[in-house]
Amino acid sequence: MARVYDKPQTTGEALTHVAATPVRVLFRLLDYPMSAIQRLLGIGGMPWLFLLPNLVFFGMFVVIPLFLNFAYSLTGGTALFLSDRPFVEGEQYGFLFDCENYADPLSCREDRFWKGIFNTAIFIFFQVSFMVLFSLITALVLNREIRGRGFWRAVFFFPVLLSPVVVALIWKWILLRDGILNAFLVSIGLERILFFVSPDWAMFWAVFVSIWAHMGFYMLILLAGLQAIQPDLYEAAEMDGTSKERVFFRITLPLLWPNMLVVIVLALIKGVQVFDEVYVLTGGGPGTATQFIVQYIYNTAFTNQVQNFGLASAASMVLGGVLFVLTLTQLAATRRRDNA
Repeated sequence: MARVYDKPQTTGEALTHVAATPVRVLFRLLDYPMSAIQRLLGIGGMPWLFLLPNLVFFGMFVVIPLFLNFAYSLTGGTALFLSDRPFVEGEQYGFLFDCENYADPLSCREDRFWKGIFNTAIFIFFQVSFMVLFSLITALVLNREIRGRGFWRAVFFFPVLLSPVVVALIWKWILLRDGILNAFLVSIGLERILFFVSPDWAMFWAVFVSIWAHMGFYMLILLAGLQAIQPDLYEAAEMDGTSKERVFFRITLPLLWPNMLVVIVLALIKGVQVFDEVYVLTGGGPGTATQFIVQYIYNTAFTNQVQNFGLASAASMVLGGVLFVLTLTQLAATRRRDNA
């Protein structure tokens, strides 16, 4: 019988084999303890082993702080450590909701809290409305066969990759009294506008910058929904002579609605939590014109002369309840979209 010789290895294959040897040795060494753990836990227990590091970090940085925050909300005083703080039951919550007229923040004992809620509600109304509108329009345009479509998709998504602080600093540089925008206005014969002195202008730019920074993310969700619609439906509508407006309202919008609902809820959750961009851009000013609920919590706990951790914790628990409801809504909307 003729002797069969192995095919000679090339230099590259030999180097790869040598480089991979330590990895193979390491995997074989790990195989012994992992096999023993698998015999101890069984097949069903192995997923929990791999989830354990994440569960530990989740417990340390989410669950435990959540319970501590709730405990602080039931205490008073100015001491830092929980053991040094007197137990006041629901006094902090009662202080927050002590109002003669909830529609008038000035009638509340803690008017800054309600001013933050009103500012947040105004911000959410305009930001979410225009965010969804512009995201939908952009997704519809970029779903068509246009020149440089991939480039424009990247352009609209790029701001999402930037840090919120970087976004705010860029726009603050543009909007300052001697910034780029005012320099342009002066160059065409107009007067400077003090954007951060006027409450209306400050709120406008807070909404605008937030939309500019996050619109690309929601555009991608809607674009994915548009691309999931079967082209046969449009071809059939075109053969029937259906107008473009009727196609949009009878085909595109109903089929895109599950994605729209997810976008709306996610934008609401993001809007309620707005802080970093606006804090760097306007500092909450002028006055309290752009001070939102998260900034109120931050100021109450850390920047005020008298740091009231209990009141800030109570306000954050109220905010957490709102976010919990919105999250459940988002999960229900996602489940509905998946089952559609």
